[in-house]
Amino acid sequence: MRVLVDTNVVLDVLLDRKPFAEAAARVLALVEESRIEGFLCATTVTTIDYLMGQALAPDEARAALQRLLDLFEIAPVNRPVLEQALRSDVSDFEDAVLEQSARLVSVDAITTRNLKDFEKSSVTAFDPPELLSAVEATESANQAMDSGEE
Repeated sequence: MRVLVDTNVVLDVLLDRKPFAEAAARVLALVEESRIEGFLCATTVTTIDYLMGQALAPDEARAALQRLLDLFEIAPVNRPVLEQALRSDVSDFEDAVLEQSARLVSVDAITTRNLKDFEKSSVTAFDPPELLSAVEATESANQAMDSGEE
């Protein structure tokens, strides 16, 4: 499964925001374990750099950013993404950019804590607990199919 992770989910982990950090950390663990292919929107990277720069020493902030770049693929933001975002049914422009960037790299889903913002998204959105359940269900179904074929 290819999943674009919204900025708020990454920040939940980096800033240890309770009660959301645990599920968000499990989503990042899925990426780290290669159980899902994780993407960040390019705008997420710049936002996280800015916020981490406010909270940490410059070297620590850059090290955190490098860890994210090592873990995730980056969904680009270019002129077509921005133009499509302007025409998106997603009303918030920043979220529409995320949606269109996700479409560009053909993800299966977006994971976000702000599901309401993605109600009209052309890409399915899950909150982190829903994504975790969906991945587990898919893996169970795949294991059952593999067992039946042997």
